Amino acid sequence: MSSALKFMKRFGIASLVVAGLTAMCAFAPQFMKSSNAVKHLAHTIALGSLSVTVTENGAVESSNNKEIKCLVQGGSTVLWVIETGTMVKPGDELVRLDQSKIEDKILQQRIVYETALANKITAESDVAVAEISITEYLEGSYKESRSLVEKEIFDAEQSFRKMELSYDSAMRLTAKGVLKSLQLEGEKFAVDSAKKDLELKKSKLESLERYSKEKMMQQLRSTLKAAQAKLASFEASLELEKTRLDREKQQLVNCVIRADTAGMVIFPSMAAWKDTPDITEGAVVREQQTLLIIPDVSKMQVKVGIHESKVDRLKVGMPAKVQLQELVLEGEVSEIAEVTRPAGWWTGNLVKYDTKIAIKPHPGLKPGMSAIVDVVLATHDNVLTIPVASIVESKDGYSCWVETSHGFQQRVLRLGDTNDEFSVVKDGIAEGDQVILNPLAFVKEAQALAIQPTNQSDKYEKKVGKNLRSQPNNKELTQASNRK
Repeated sequence: MSSALKFMKRFGIASLVVAGLTAMCAFAPQFMKSSNAVKHLAHTIALGSLSVTVTENGAVESSNNKEIKCLVQGGSTVLWVIETGTMVKPGDELVRLDQSKIEDKILQQRIVYETALANKITAESDVAVAEISITEYLEGSYKESRSLVEKEIFDAEQSFRKMELSYDSAMRLTAKGVLKSLQLEGEKFAVDSAKKDLELKKSKLESLERYSKEKMMQQLRSTLKAAQAKLASFEASLELEKTRLDREKQQLVNCVIRADTAGMVIFPSMAAWKDTPDITEGAVVREQQTLLIIPDVSKMQVKVGIHESKVDRLKVGMPAKVQLQELVLEGEVSEIAEVTRPAGWWTGNLVKYDTKIAIKPHPGLKPGMSAIVDVVLATHDNVLTIPVASIVESKDGYSCWVETSHGFQQRVLRLGDTNDEFSVVKDGIAEGDQVILNPLAFVKEAQALAIQPTNQSDKYEKKVGKNLRSQPNNKELTQASNRK
């Protein structure tokens, strides 16, 4: 009995389903008519203005950052660092580095410096002695030797005259027969001997003047020059060691880094150096490493990345709107990078160029704040515009459909500049025309054109096609463009 009840229940349900399907088939034409009767959306073509903008996310930064770097040669270890975001004034301590190794170097260098100083003092004494030796010789030893030789010459001249007088007397006596000729020869020999002695004394004086004096002076001058060269060497060595000692002392000063300007201290990771780790106590830092940054908040800017498809239209001086949460500021393009930033999987393989937007000072602006930037690439006034959603791309170009008393009529368009919503119409429609929004949903002719392969490669495709393919409600148009 229960099996029979189950069968009857199933049979009843099946009967209801069949009846429902039959009813739906009977009323389907009326239902479809009702759906087709839904009013399509249209847009009235009118003269107006069109702004072409590019919108990108960016971050606030200062255009004038004071970088606090490690100036300790060879690097050091951080003993203490100020907290990021702290407001400082000139003279405030920012970072304290380890000084122990530098103090040891200063002690060693001081010993070397003192040794060099002692060598210099000794060399100065040697120079002074060499200078005195020259004066001593010229004023003392040389004059004494010359005087002795001159006295010897004087004595030899006196002796020579005596011998000559004695010889003359002997000649007279010999002539008278008082002296013998042998005695006369003895007197003659004495005269010759005195003459030779006089000549020897004069030769000695000449040798003293021409050779002995010059030889001694050359030796004394050489000794003086050697002493002076040695002194110059020790002076240079002393200067070098003093420079090294001063450098080590400066390294000791560099271990305590103080602010030389007022502002807010931030870590480099909050600026452009994303790969630079924040320093902490105990961290080892290298020489010339950027430890902290003090941005100049009176010179703020926003840094954004502009896609390669739009960067060619970008010009320095273009106006921009910067939105910071509830705050909206006016700015302008101040700098456009010539080289793109590296692209990869971490950037979604997007090629972008760093662009800086200058903004005026405003209370509350801080580095690192996120911003949305709208750069106005172009502004068109008193032009006809058409919604991008009304445009269909085909092999013949771009078309739209206008609502007329005879139905939908296709119009071939010649388009100008565009943004994400509207495009400038140069030719094809007139003011007051009613264009169909999203004709792919209502016009079979538009659907047929959209699925045809296109060969469009004009300039408009480069700047407009992407906007057309990105519009919602244009799934068929996107598929057709992808096949292109």
